Amino acid sequence: MEQRLYIGGKFVDSAAGGVIEVFNPHDGTKLADVAEARAEDIDLAVGAAEEAFPAWSSMAAMDRGRLLLRLADAIEANAEDLAQLESLDTGHPIRDTTILDVPRTAVTFRYFGGMADKVQGSIPPVEAGFVNHVYRQPLGVVGQIVPWNFPLMFTSWKLGPALAAGNTVVFKPAELTPLSSLRIAELIDEVGFPPGVVNVLPGYGHTAGARIAEHPGIAKVSFTGSTATGRGLVEASAGNLKRLHLELGGKGANIIFADADLDAALAGSAFAIYHNQGQACIAGSRLLLQQEIADEFLDRFVSLTESIRLGDPLDRATEMGPLTSPGHRDRVLNYVKIAEDEGGEVLTGGTAPDDPALGNGCYVEPTVVRAAPGDRVCQEEVFGPFVTVSTFSSEEEAIGVANSVEYGLGGGLWTRDLSKAYRVANGMRTGMVWINCYKKVNPGSPFGGVGASGYGREMGFEAMHEYTEAKSVWINVSGGQPAWYSGA
Repeated sequence: MEQRLYIGGKFVDSAAGGVIEVFNPHDGTKLADVAEARAEDIDLAVGAAEEAFPAWSSMAAMDRGRLLLRLADAIEANAEDLAQLESLDTGHPIRDTTILDVPRTAVTFRYFGGMADKVQGSIPPVEAGFVNHVYRQPLGVVGQIVPWNFPLMFTSWKLGPALAAGNTVVFKPAELTPLSSLRIAELIDEVGFPPGVVNVLPGYGHTAGARIAEHPGIAKVSFTGSTATGRGLVEASAGNLKRLHLELGGKGANIIFADADLDAALAGSAFAIYHNQGQACIAGSRLLLQQEIADEFLDRFVSLTESIRLGDPLDRATEMGPLTSPGHRDRVLNYVKIAEDEGGEVLTGGTAPDDPALGNGCYVEPTVVRAAPGDRVCQEEVFGPFVTVSTFSSEEEAIGVANSVEYGLGGGLWTRDLSKAYRVANGMRTGMVWINCYKKVNPGSPFGGVGASGYGREMGFEAMHEYTEAKSVWINVSGGQPAWYSGA
């Protein structure tokens, strides 16, 4: 597959000739040498996107939608190869990339393909003699920066609404996991998107990402990643007051009430934290247990955790693969030491597995830590297979603990009491709440957070509004002018 930058409808080497080495997190072997985008490459891509924008934005919305639908078809036709590529590059188990990542990518492109001609304006009631028409226009060139945890899926979350709305895009995948994004660029080229509409440039944040953030030709930046980087983007974007959409970190509370279906809560809580090795901003990384069932539930949860099968992501029996990089593995393991230093109790896991078959991989045993809500491990995003456990007595206490962190992306709760469920969901300061489930997403449902988890929304009509600007046009239909109008 192509390993060069995709700019202006062509695959090209980087201007400086630099490359990024991409490694398999399972065994440390090199997968590819990918061209490294720097500031001059971003400038070329912005120029190509600016040139493509007039024709793309004025194209019939239905025709833009057809291209997105063709892309969805192409993804489905190449599903097996895409799933394998994503597993090799990220460490996601192949069964997850097969049944979740690839289908979600296709369905999201298909959703926004159908959305392209559904965004309507309005005619507000105004004074007699005037008609006011409000319609939505694309912003222009959009910069999109995505992280390494779900690179394939994020191509659809970002590109889908931006392209459907008529924008052109400069897209930067993470340097750790660029391969599936480059494969999508190949498919974009094959299905016939006009040159310059989509430009894909792997690069580092401090070079390529920084140039996207500050570039005067970029009207908006959509970023998914860490809260610290998001704050930096706010400062860098001030030069031309570009719009920002920030989907940042999370520290999701997963609340188990005593009246919950404990079997369902057990399976759902394991998925909430261990899916994708816990490398998800919406992970249920804080398990809050009501005291009456805390001991029983925790015993069962620890046993389930210890039964999880680690292994080669390409083995369909594997339930948890490696973390995506050695540096991140070391960061997660350091939080085990932080927990112990603060008096937390490691109930299981907390080490790299002692298994010769996993020798050079970035593996961490799934880890359960008993800790106080104010401890660092309960406040900071670990972003790994690492869950903290605390207890509560009352509904009010559960809400208070859930809201005791700076983040507000997602959270969940388990109860048979529907009234309680609504009260607690309403009381949780978070952009998304799951009741008797966790991590459900759909292209039609808005995705985003509050507080240190950022602002703006992916998905649904909200996403289309994120990528358009409302324009208000007033028409004088009476032909006259007010009595006070002097003509000056």
